[in-house]
Amino acid sequence: MSESQDTEKDTGGDCIPLEYSDEIAQPTKEECARVYRKIDRRILPFLAVTYLLCYLDRTNIGNAQVLNNGTGDDLLTSIDMNDHQYRIALMLFMVAYSLFEAPSNLAMKTFTPPVWLAFLVICFGALCAGIGGSNNASTLMALRFLLGASEAGVYPGMIFFLSFWYGPRERAIRIAIFLCSATLAGAFGGAIAYGVAHMNGAGGLQAWRWLFIIEGLPCFILAVAIFFFLPSYPEKATWLTAEEKAILKASFSSNMARGDDKLNWSDAKATIKDPRLWVHYIIYSLVGIGVSSLSLFAPAIIQGIGYTGLEAQLFTIPPYACAYFVALTAAYISDKFVCRGLVAAIFGFTGFVTFLIPACIPSPSLHFRYAMLVLSACSVFGSLPALCAWVSDNVHNTTAASVASGLNIAFTGPGQIIGVWIYQSRQAPRYQTGHAVNAASQFLAMILALGLWVYYRRQNAKLAPGQQKWVP
Repeated sequence: MSESQDTEKDTGGDCIPLEYSDEIAQPTKEECARVYRKIDRRILPFLAVTYLLCYLDRTNIGNAQVLNNGTGDDLLTSIDMNDHQYRIALMLFMVAYSLFEAPSNLAMKTFTPPVWLAFLVICFGALCAGIGGSNNASTLMALRFLLGASEAGVYPGMIFFLSFWYGPRERAIRIAIFLCSATLAGAFGGAIAYGVAHMNGAGGLQAWRWLFIIEGLPCFILAVAIFFFLPSYPEKATWLTAEEKAILKASFSSNMARGDDKLNWSDAKATIKDPRLWVHYIIYSLVGIGVSSLSLFAPAIIQGIGYTGLEAQLFTIPPYACAYFVALTAAYISDKFVCRGLVAAIFGFTGFVTFLIPACIPSPSLHFRYAMLVLSACSVFGSLPALCAWVSDNVHNTTAASVASGLNIAFTGPGQIIGVWIYQSRQAPRYQTGHAVNAASQFLAMILALGLWVYYRRQNAKLAPGQQKWVP
């Protein structure tokens, strides 16, 4: 047995030791793996399915935009909505998403994760199904704003939730498992839209209405399951033995959040003022431009470069399927080598290249442009798990973790709003503006990630033996 003597609190960029007196044995890798496998079975299925449905309900509007447009039964034609109004509706979602992310994270700590997450799932499922009943642009805009408010807390909330259950070396791959549900949602969304397209006119409803209804209703079942079966915090888990809780605590080293930790304004204020964390937020905002533009406009982009009709829905599947495996692999590498910034920078470089090429080369090749789209999707989504884990790795108290993870995701809002406007149908098939903006944002994200990686490595070199190191 060895006595762990210190934890670290992040204040103003310095690591300050705090004492506690729990006796914790140093666990073996096999013991840690056994405990984490047990936790995985209890938690990860809920998070993966939640984010899958969340992302489906967020992005299915892109499928609805082009679904059955050959017969005039698409979303825009049915409710007499023009392209500008459509983009306003997309932007309103992003505005609400940014405004409500950090407050929702604090609410999760107040109400406990199972209660708050179940509430959010019911809300976004009901709103998604309600969009299927929209008869005019104003209704759609209002519902999209409310959908953004209800979905705002899901992503940062789950990252915050994982910080209670997984140490820094295990966190990125778990984030990737549920985050990659977003790429699966893109793949499934195309497949579901292809099938639902054949329901056009069933029950007197256009197929796009069925799409929203069908993808919204499963959320009610999921919310009930989350409320009753998702665990809250490790210290309250009756299915973990005292020995397993000790192993879990020891695996965190000195950076463990606790469910009974109280939120306080002084820690929140210090987190908000920390310039180091703002670099994290800016990087994530830049990556968010590519995430939103591809998520919302992939069907239209694919249609614009030459694939038509229902074929355009089917060809949305491969980019997301490839991105799923790339993101999981990148997260595994990021965890194995505890290196977030370099992984993010590498994907920033590949994204820069794969967006820049189709923007600059007037090639008539449909297959070439589609290949670049696939690689761009892999680059954009591949960096997300490492970036999400990176910010929570480098804060060391519960309030800081809650605020920082919420702000990190909230800062994607401005980036995602930019992503709404950059792909214009009149520029098909080159989409010069969209690809050029994405190339520039990926390049800037790469530079900032490299800079932050170097900064953390230099800070670690200055630390005394025994002080907790930053995660570069």
